[in-house]
Amino acid sequence: MRGTDQRRLQYVPVTLFTVVMGLCGFTLALRAGEVSLGLTHVMSWAAHWLTMAVFAAVALGYLAKAVRYPGAVAAEWRHPVKLAFFPAISIALVLMSIVMLVPAPWVAHVMWLIAVPMQLILTLAVVSGWISARSFQHGHLSPAWFIPAVGNVIVAIAGVPLGYLEISWFFASVGLIFWIVMLALVMNRLIFHDPLPERLQPSLVILIAPPAVGFLAWVELVGGVDEFARVLLNGAYLFTLIVAVQLPRLMRVPFSLSFWALSFPVAAVTIASFAYAEAVGSVGHRLIGIVLLAALCVIIAGLLWRTARALRADAVFQPD
Repeated sequence: MRGTDQRRLQYVPVTLFTVVMGLCGFTLALRAGEVSLGLTHVMSWAAHWLTMAVFAAVALGYLAKAVRYPGAVAAEWRHPVKLAFFPAISIALVLMSIVMLVPAPWVAHVMWLIAVPMQLILTLAVVSGWISARSFQHGHLSPAWFIPAVGNVIVAIAGVPLGYLEISWFFASVGLIFWIVMLALVMNRLIFHDPLPERLQPSLVILIAPPAVGFLAWVELVGGVDEFARVLLNGAYLFTLIVAVQLPRLMRVPFSLSFWALSFPVAAVTIASFAYAEAVGSVGHRLIGIVLLAALCVIIAGLLWRTARALRADAVFQPD
């Protein structure tokens, strides 16, 4: 392996798994939109194949880094901010299982069975890291800390269709409880302490994800839309509006991989809108879903373009 390739491998960041999360969400959002609009699944299939290719590349790249540079992985684990991104590995695999549910259920089943124990282990490890003897400062806290909670809730979205109801209830319960705890902590940090560092400001969009994903999981668990599901969906809409107000400021931040934080939350609230519209026959929520899907397409196109530019400029695989 050439010296340049070795350096790049050493600096493959765990945050790359958020790219996979975003593309999985994009694929599922396109499918939901195509069903709602009565279209064929041409665009979602194209996104599906792109997602699988990116997932394979990211997974193999980070595995190679773990084998060749275990110290670099350990350094990321010890990092007070990057620690929260490790569950993105198992979340990406859970999302891939959801993507595969329709075209290849047995593949989805295998992926889910691998991802769920991994999600539990990573959740326990990250939470143990948070409450251990390590000293965390308020500046280390960001909306990225929602990632472990979100991952637990996502488990139920594929778990219920696959027949694992009680396991799905366990993970959804854990995720919702930690979302409430983290929401209080993150809002305290955002209101009463210094602003987020520039590179972490796009993570504000992650505020949308927990209630949106929680809605989708709750509907699967209870078999339909109830009052609590409505609370979750409208909570997701509130955070979407809050983030929309912040977008002009966020767009002035120089591009980094953290901008992929925009993708999955917007995809989640888009899918939730289409799911609600289908469940209750709401034309208004269908229109909201269409508008959000259009915005998501623009976001993904922009992220792919900016990421390709960063890769060509060798600006991705660099030390922080």
